[in-house]
Amino acid sequence: MSNANEMKEYLSEHPKMVGVLFTLILLASQAGTALAANGSGLNGP
Repeated sequence: MSNANEMKEYLSEHPKMVGVLFTLILLASQAGTALAANGSGLNGP
C-alpha cells in the first residue's frame, strides 16, 4: 500500500498531473478500441 500512498502524495503535490494521467488513459483506451475495430473488419481475398 505504500505505492498508493506515494502516488496520492505525488498527485497532491502536482495537481496538473491528474489531468495528464487522465488524458493518457483516455487516449490509450481509445487507441485500443480503434485498433481492435480496424483489424476485425478486414477479410482476406
